[in-house]
Amino acid sequence: MIRTLVVVAGLLCGLAANAADPLVVYSAQKEPSIRPLLDRFTAETGIEVRLLVDQGPVLIERMAAEGPATRADLLLTVDAGNLWQAAERGLLAPLESAALEARVPAHLRDAQGRWFGISRRARAIVYSTERVTPAQLSTYAALAGPEWKGRLCLRTSKNVYNQSLVATRIARMGEAGAEAMVRGWVDNLATLPLADDTLTAQAIAGGECDAGIVNMYYVARLKRAQPDLPVAMFWPDQDGAGTHQNLCGAGIATHAKNPAAARALLEWITDAPAQRELGRLNLEYPVNAAAEVDPVLAAFGTFKADDVDLAEAGRRQADAVRLMDRAGWR
Repeated sequence: MIRTLVVVAGLLCGLAANAADPLVVYSAQKEPSIRPLLDRFTAETGIEVRLLVDQGPVLIERMAAEGPATRADLLLTVDAGNLWQAAERGLLAPLESAALEARVPAHLRDAQGRWFGISRRARAIVYSTERVTPAQLSTYAALAGPEWKGRLCLRTSKNVYNQSLVATRIARMGEAGAEAMVRGWVDNLATLPLADDTLTAQAIAGGECDAGIVNMYYVARLKRAQPDLPVAMFWPDQDGAGTHQNLCGAGIATHAKNPAAARALLEWITDAPAQRELGRLNLEYPVNAAAEVDPVLAAFGTFKADDVDLAEAGRRQADAVRLMDRAGWR
């Protein structure tokens, strides 16, 4: 018992010693989606958090170029593919944490503890409520059928969300099956691939196409601003593997100057109260099953999520890009 108290006291002293040093987070989450939560963390712990915001791949390249001189203590980025890339390049340090292992399911974290999901997003089907009924929808692969000719909208293949979707479909369907599906999608396009998911949902609402594939929070944002927008979400593959999910996640930088504070933030942000607030800010699902889902998302209904190991999103990403290129998805 005495030894346990000494160890705990030592850890707390180490954290306190670093508390005066700012915790530097390289973040692919835009500041409005994360800053209020970080301010609450600072208020509760006394640890100042400084943000450097940019796109995930840009931050990864910056960390690699900076090497041991990096300012980053924690990398917070979207998509498991980006997290996998950062880990494989030696930019993230392994972490053993009973709290994180209890709160974050195994398929939503790195097996070596180099990164952990902090929120989940589903990439699912958005459809026109004026021209499509849910009975006409079923699976991702069904959108490759002839009945969808000239009715489909997709975001560009250059987007990592689509690359990760195809990568996990390769893991589930095999490369031949995934390629046949993607070729069918391309054949069914109503317009050239669009720049982002918001434009995809708006194109459906405006009648340019009837269905598409988007991350659900884009539709949640649109519906929060325009409740009567004539689009809705559909959860595909509910009789099979389940709907594709990805995540926003974080890992401690290998060359972190303040790793104790970085660990404290990771453990704090995966606890239920912070998970609820994070879900409200970014309109994503919690990774911690003890946290409630935001009401805007709850209105979309529950769904079975694919529990494929999200490391596959990174492991098979190069294969996915080559497949999409062969299929003519630009």
